[in-house]
Amino acid sequence: MTAAVPHERDFLELLAREATLVEFERPLVDARSAGLSGAALVEVEQAKLLALRVRALLERRRRREEELSALYDTAGDLAGLRDVDAVLRAIVHRARTLLNVDVSYMTLNDSERGDTYMRVTDGSVAASFQRLRLEPGAGLGGLVALTGAPYATANYPTDSRFKHKADIDHGVTEEGLVAILGVPMRLGSSVIGVLFAADRAERPFARDEVDLLQSLAAHAAVALDTARLLSETQAALAELSAANAVIRAHSESVERAAAAHDRMTAVVLRGGQVDEVAADLVDVLHGTLLVIDAQGRTLATASTPGYAADLPQPAATLVEEAVAASRGRGGTVRRDELAIAAVVAGADDLGALVLHPAHPLTDADERILERGAQVTALLLLFRRTVAEAEAQVRGDLLDDLISRPVRDPQAVRTRAGRLGLDIDAPYVVVTAGDHNGEGLGQRAISWARTFAAARQGLAVAREGRIVLLLPGEDAAAAARLVSRDLGRTLSRSVTAGGAGPARRPDAVASTSLESGQCLSALVALGRGGSGGGTTELGYVGLLLGERRDVAAFVHGVVGPVIDYDTRRGTALVRTLEAYFEAGGGLTKAAEALHVHVNTVTQRLERIARLLGDDWHQPGRVLDLQLALRLHNLRG
Repeated sequence: MTAAVPHERDFLELLAREATLVEFERPLVDARSAGLSGAALVEVEQAKLLALRVRALLERRRRREEELSALYDTAGDLAGLRDVDAVLRAIVHRARTLLNVDVSYMTLNDSERGDTYMRVTDGSVAASFQRLRLEPGAGLGGLVALTGAPYATANYPTDSRFKHKADIDHGVTEEGLVAILGVPMRLGSSVIGVLFAADRAERPFARDEVDLLQSLAAHAAVALDTARLLSETQAALAELSAANAVIRAHSESVERAAAAHDRMTAVVLRGGQVDEVAADLVDVLHGTLLVIDAQGRTLATASTPGYAADLPQPAATLVEEAVAASRGRGGTVRRDELAIAAVVAGADDLGALVLHPAHPLTDADERILERGAQVTALLLLFRRTVAEAEAQVRGDLLDDLISRPVRDPQAVRTRAGRLGLDIDAPYVVVTAGDHNGEGLGQRAISWARTFAAARQGLAVAREGRIVLLLPGEDAAAAARLVSRDLGRTLSRSVTAGGAGPARRPDAVASTSLESGQCLSALVALGRGGSGGGTTELGYVGLLLGERRDVAAFVHGVVGPVIDYDTRRGTALVRTLEAYFEAGGGLTKAAEALHVHVNTVTQRLERIARLLGDDWHQPGRVLDLQLALRLHNLRG
């Protein structure tokens, strides 16, 4: 026993310094060299075997500590999960290290395609292997994913237990793998993927290796599920945050809208004006606002302090189109950088609010603008009611001027002065009516009163027609304007005849009669739906006019030719007379004038430039001949 002690001490020293297996043979070799007997050698051999068992036990414990440490590290990774891909790569790398294999990798199930795809690899060098996809049941991994049980093979290429596929075998061969172990990754009862350990040489896999890989697979499944839950939680938090922001923004917009409504309501209650509503709107919405009426005229403007955007007067066509679009959709419309809201009351177009915002408008901002349009419509209706009451008084004055003789001109002047009218100034009278014989209704009367009041004039309805007394001297232009604007308001054609000007209160009645006759003449001449004055009707206008203004007729028809002869000393009037006397024959006219035919042609071209190319049309020829005859008679 005393001889064996040194050998036992040698084995303890070998164990203490974690010597290799080969070094445990040295004490036995030394004993034989020392010539120990057979019994002593057996004792040394037994001590060696005991030392090797102790070494194997220590090795298993060390390996177990490494495995537990790796699992602990993995659990720590899961606890601080930020990047699921990094965690999965760490798990696969630990599997390769702990099992001491050449390659480790992980595949996940694809629920959309119904197969399994490669997610993470460690130690792989073949691109085709890294892109592999496995059908359910195909290959070792497909079988693990299908059955949910671990499978191992010491030699995959020759193992007939698996369903070999050409693409899978090609990838495995290109990677050089021989021994493969695959374990399922479970979440509850479902298999979501497979974790693999593989060697490029044939080898078996021990039970503890399978258990270790299953533990790592469980951690990988937890990592994936945690990442999914974290992603869902983050998405839910993002949705909650977005919903909270929407609610907050909606609450703020409701408060802004309520405040704007209160301010505009206060304007209405205190009898304010449109410009006050405009000022309140730009104070809330920020920008430059233009309030226009149905004819495109500016009623009010307002701008936020410090915001000086140029807002040109919108074109009439833009306003008409935008108002129609706004009425059609019942809200605000966008045109380039402008936001336009129609100001309407029932079927009446009262105008529009045109906003150039300093910042993009939200839906709530558009609702505020639309509410401003409603308040503006209310104020304009109030203004119209007042105007109509005043217009009734003004209409009574015009009705008296037309239907009763003026016995006291001074009383009429005083009465007109109270309404802001200078009755001795020149006025034209326009009579408007429907050329189909239908009367004009209340809408036309309201329009006429507003139209006349805006121009310091008077309007009254008589026998289904509208009579307007308007300041000015161009009766024809006034009649055309009335025909166009009233027709647009009523959405049907209106005929308007103009006469005048009248310069005294007692001349209004006769001028009104003449404008009514002009209206009838326009209808009779097939010009219904248009406007014109007696001066434009040629000899018909001369016959209609009670004053028989021959000089005005002559000047209106042939005045440019007479004036040209006067200034230049030419003979265009005589040439025109000779041309008519010759029945339009150039040669006969030239003989009568004792000039060459070319001279006549040149003079007629000059006349065309003065009177227009249509001077020789039948309708104008009659007026020209009559005007020339009257010109000669007047000397």
